[in-house]
Amino acid sequence: QVDRFLYHLRLSDDVLLDVMARFQVEMVKGLGRDTNPTATVKMLPSFVRSLPDGSEKGDFLAVDLGGSQFRAHQVKVFDDGKQSSQLESKFYPTPKEVIQGNRAELFDYIADCLLDFMETKNLKHKKLPLGFTFSFPCKQTKLEEGFLLAWTKHFKVRGVQDTDVVSSLRKALQKHKASFVPAGDVDVLALVNDTVGTMMTCGYDDQHCEVGLIIGTGTNACYMEEMRHIDLVEGDEGRMCINTEWGAFGDDGALDDLRTEFDRELDLGSLNPGKQLFEKMISSLYLGELVRLILLKMTKEGLLFNGKVSTALLTKGKIEMKHVSAMEKYKEGLSNTKEILTELNLFPSEEDCIAVQHVCTIVSFRSANLCAAALAAILTRLRENKKLLRMRTTVGIDGGLYKTHPQYAKRLHKVVRRLVPNCDVRFLLSVSGSGKGAAMVTAVAYRLAAQRKKIDAALAPFLLSLETLREVKKKMRTELEYGLKRETQASATVKMLPTYVRGTPDGTEKGVFLALDLGGTNFRVLLVKIRSGRRRSVQMYNKIFAIPLEIMQGTGEELFDHIVQCIADFLEYMGIKGARLPLGFTFSFPCRQASIDKGTLVGWTKGFKATDCEGEDVVDMLREAIRRRNEFDLDIVAVVNDTVGTMMTCGYEDPNCEIGLIAGTGSNVCYMEDMKNIEIVEGNEGKMCINTEWGGFGDNGCIDNIRTKYDKEVDEGSLNPGKQRYEKMTSGMYLGEIVRQILIDLTKQGLLFRGQISETLRKRGIFETKFLSQIESDRLALLQVRRILQQLGLDSTCEDSIIVKEVCGAVSERAAQLCGAGLAAIVEKKRENQGVEHLQITVGVDGTLYKLHPHFSRVLRETVKELAPQCDVTFMLSEDGSGKGAALITAVAKRLHNVGQ
Repeated sequence: QVDRFLYHLRLSDDVLLDVMARFQVEMVKGLGRDTNPTATVKMLPSFVRSLPDGSEKGDFLAVDLGGSQFRAHQVKVFDDGKQSSQLESKFYPTPKEVIQGNRAELFDYIADCLLDFMETKNLKHKKLPLGFTFSFPCKQTKLEEGFLLAWTKHFKVRGVQDTDVVSSLRKALQKHKASFVPAGDVDVLALVNDTVGTMMTCGYDDQHCEVGLIIGTGTNACYMEEMRHIDLVEGDEGRMCINTEWGAFGDDGALDDLRTEFDRELDLGSLNPGKQLFEKMISSLYLGELVRLILLKMTKEGLLFNGKVSTALLTKGKIEMKHVSAMEKYKEGLSNTKEILTELNLFPSEEDCIAVQHVCTIVSFRSANLCAAALAAILTRLRENKKLLRMRTTVGIDGGLYKTHPQYAKRLHKVVRRLVPNCDVRFLLSVSGSGKGAAMVTAVAYRLAAQRKKIDAALAPFLLSLETLREVKKKMRTELEYGLKRETQASATVKMLPTYVRGTPDGTEKGVFLALDLGGTNFRVLLVKIRSGRRRSVQMYNKIFAIPLEIMQGTGEELFDHIVQCIADFLEYMGIKGARLPLGFTFSFPCRQASIDKGTLVGWTKGFKATDCEGEDVVDMLREAIRRRNEFDLDIVAVVNDTVGTMMTCGYEDPNCEIGLIAGTGSNVCYMEDMKNIEIVEGNEGKMCINTEWGGFGDNGCIDNIRTKYDKEVDEGSLNPGKQRYEKMTSGMYLGEIVRQILIDLTKQGLLFRGQISETLRKRGIFETKFLSQIESDRLALLQVRRILQQLGLDSTCEDSIIVKEVCGAVSERAAQLCGAGLAAIVEKKRENQGVEHLQITVGVDGTLYKLHPHFSRVLRETVKELAPQCDVTFMLSEDGSGKGAALITAVAKRLHNVGQ
């Protein structure tokens, strides 16, 4: 008969799995922007973004409001490598007239207690950061601001709801300033919920702790959620602690099928009917009352105490949690039960005692079961967020029910492990969670603020003002002019090399051409068929060959023999070894040209170091290598730079394209200049394409004011120190290396990777630019950023990943802005050449940085628009500039040659 009464309080594992699923649905609702207003589980962002990492240190104050007593604490955190801390506390009563009075009375009382505490601890003259534990549901907008949503736990202070409790506390402290000078110097840095405080206290001792749980007079849980899932807060980076406020789970009827008649009766008699229904099934504030209601009904039905209903059974709140705990004690439970019931004037028989003990067990067991189901939902969400099959984590716990009830903890652990077998959970009891926790949150906030200052200082030189960019544009313009003038050309850093390409495609080009493309670690040979007329098209066949490092850095003869060997393989592969085809040679290194088919190498770049080439004509070297092999002959018509090829490819599609830009491994620009401005070439008629070789901009020190210490380190460690300085700030080959230098510096300052510089990070060139593109991708969660860093042997925390992403962003944004400033100088020059108020022009672009980096192209376009407002610039992606472009130049040269003849 007793069991029939208690039947609905027993919950099977299937029911618990169902509760777990329902709670997961509620969590998602609470996190969504559109669904949050109607969600019962509020999922409040706490603005706590970081767990303790062990490097926190200093003196902190904390005040704690929310339990049966008000507490003030002083917490000393030692940075002694042992993660030790010291806590001193003082307890103050919370009088009924204060917790049910008005706002001013409450906050004046808190301020009084705090000042009394500071006086006793002799802290009057210190300026200390303060953490405020306020264990009621608050809507926070930042770490030090929170608006009370509703009072719980017998608190009913007027005029506080919907106001910011931190500013109320600050005002109260300010008021005392006159009587106690430094009181206003208490700096309220963080508002914390006791649940979050519990997680942070345990997180200081165990870095795996990412869930906080309270089971006492109230109940609640918090956990670290991925920012990308929190719609209510801007930003997708990192994690933030979410205070679930799970006590209200079921307020919309989601648990009605599990609520018994006793739960309904208890709710109706409470201070807040219809609210906090889950809390009323779990927390110690209500369990004693639940037991009383069950015993009352059983007695009325004659199942207990011979049917005699005593006053105690009729009096609300007469049976408390402490009674329930005592009756459930393992050995002395029965004698305790007899004693307690006798005190309540219920003269029990032995059977009565066993039955009452049974009721207590079932009620507290149900509480542990429901708590386990909701906790299991949180653990499952954490595991899924991390995309792990198995997860190890720690739950920090506090609260009287968990600590003092003889069986509760054991039951809870057992059920949680049953519901989530793929989570290895450690339960860690928090020592003074809410007080020390607030101090820990404050300590972490303090540490992060100090770190932020240092990181900002390191990255500040990368933030270029509009003024600085205008200055760069102006200097670039000056250097362009130097390179065009006969008397300054020799000493100019921007070489402005004439290419002898005098026209862009007009659509009449046709024929079969070979193209060679040498410019990086790969070498390509292409066969290009160009058709004109109505069926205008370009067909291409190509083969890629690698250039081994020993050949890149061997002798010139070996390099060109290797190239000819590759051409021979290709001609054989295509079956055209006998034909003498016109050939365009894309040679993406600075060349001084005397005609379209003569190019003298000025100097190697991009890691090439082949001997006996600099100062030689590359076309002659290629012809000689073909002669040495003596297998085939080719008509070498043009030697071209990849930048020019890019312009030509886009010019074939858009006649308005008169600028070519490469933003990839290297960085360069070419454009069509009026012959009259090119003093180093005879003739004033028409135009010629100028290969600026702008990578050397700044080699004379003109942009030293914007070079950082990291740029200097990258330059000094490169193959060509002091050369190509602009390229080293803007091109893909060097950006990763700049990032690596910054990361080493931040790690040395203890701001990254726990201050440990890994062997990998010490290696030059390890941080490839493709990693920048991947890390900065908006679609990448931090988890994936961490994986990329792990591939590099860098074991990063979530916070590390955010900083790395920020560093990458600063370096690539500066690169795009500098590139944009240079380009703005060129489009402005084109506008002035044409003598127009407004210029419309197309820039043909190629290069992996422009194509693959998630933000480079956007920042580049925005910068050009800002710095050259009278130019309407269209950017056109080049399809294979160096291959197709070389063939088109060859075709244009053939056409112009025929016209000339």
